[in-house]
Amino acid sequence: MTVLEDRIEMADADADNECLDEWFERLERMPVPEGFRVEIVGGSVFMTPQRDTHWKIIFRISAAVAAKFGFDNVFSDVRIDFPGHKNGFCPDVALLRDSAKKDDRGHWRYEDVQFVAEVISEGTAANDYGPKRTAYAEAGVPVYVIADPYQGRCHVYTDPKDGDYADPTRVDFGTDIDLTGTVVDLVLKTDEFPRD
Repeated sequence: MTVLEDRIEMADADADNECLDEWFERLERMPVPEGFRVEIVGGSVFMTPQRDTHWKIIFRISAAVAAKFGFDNVFSDVRIDFPGHKNGFCPDVALLRDSAKKDDRGHWRYEDVQFVAEVISEGTAANDYGPKRTAYAEAGVPVYVIADPYQGRCHVYTDPKDGDYADPTRVDFGTDIDLTGTVVDLVLKTDEFPRD
């Protein structure tokens, strides 16, 4: 890249962040129904209801991660801007490193994310398997787990290289997910994950 290309890319990223800030401010003033989650993926706004199946899986994953790392660095549905065009994600579960600090706009930095889990909703499944997977890989998130209650299976992505993950390890609900040897270094039990 040339210096000019670097500057153009930085200016585009700043414009995207300012645009995301404006969109989220507007969304906060809107009458979003209780129990709905809002995020921006690739410049499109998605509003999805939190179903009980969805929440039970999120809670079980969050509890397992928090049991190992404490509650201070485990988040659910908190905005983190990821690489790509206008990606203001609110991961179902995110683990930030101990040294994580907010940026100058008051947002958590994607560079500090060590683990993300997303639980599939029918209307936004394509995001979790597609653009979010790509953005998490480009961000260098070491471990990304997709829990899919429709399939009764988890898809585990690790060790991103060159902005992508290799094929996932697939683990059926009821089988433990062995994340030892990763930054998370735990065994995630799925035997109580409900199915849709």
